Amino acid sequence: MTANDSTASARAVRSMPLTFAAGAAVGVLGGMIGLGGAEFRLPLLIGVFGFAALAAVILNKAMSLVVVLGALPARLGAVPLAELGAHWTVAVNLLAGSLLGAWAGASWALRMRTATLYKVLAALMVLMTAALVLTHTTTVGTLTLPASVQATAGVVAGFGIGVVAAIMGVPGGELLIPTIVLLYGVDIKTAGSLSLPTMLVAFARYSRDGSFAVLGAELRFVAVMVAGSVTGAVLGGLLLGVIPDLVLIPVLLISAIKLARHAPPGHPQPR
Repeated sequence: MTANDSTASARAVRSMPLTFAAGAAVGVLGGMIGLGGAEFRLPLLIGVFGFAALAAVILNKAMSLVVVLGALPARLGAVPLAELGAHWTVAVNLLAGSLLGAWAGASWALRMRTATLYKVLAALMVLMTAALVLTHTTTVGTLTLPASVQATAGVVAGFGIGVVAAIMGVPGGELLIPTIVLLYGVDIKTAGSLSLPTMLVAFARYSRDGSFAVLGAELRFVAVMVAGSVTGAVLGGLLLGVIPDLVLIPVLLISAIKLARHAPPGHPQPR
């Protein structure tokens, strides 16, 4: 994929009030299901604001990183460092795979044809939807595995999560949470604290490509949308549990369908 492909955009209405409102909507939806909302942001960047697939992924990754960093003090307050330290083996096991996966995923995204990336993003949206359904409708049990098998499974699962998170530009909490519970039986609050290193690796890989220039060109857009997301997340947190989580699942599925049918800039939509 060329830099021109990744930074091209249809320049749909890019007004700052609309940008803030879209960010707020993402924050509300994410807050209502206890996540950052990056999965909802990606379709908006493509479908509403007209960014090409790779540019949208890079912008989504940047905004996700800012949101995660902003939430870090509150997260450390809820999950003390001592508690995280007690699970350092889990972190090392998963990060051994996810850091490699994040680098590989970002590299693959940079090399994909634009049309292929749209379809991959659509498929991953369906995967995220399935993960949300799993974590919000069932009680994930814990597997009892020999130490060597558990370690191998952790590296493999971490690699897959890193790939998905890098290609979509998301933290990957929807996949981290059930994986950590399933393999290690650890409290799900610990899961979110493992996404930051993986995000930083993917961000570093994207920064080595010319397509990363879209971030510098859209800093004002990013700042306004992040501000909206933070504002919306506060409201979404207050609505947590008020609206059933499954009501939001169709939003992700519809977004996945639209992404699969999305045509690259300059190409007609399929009929």
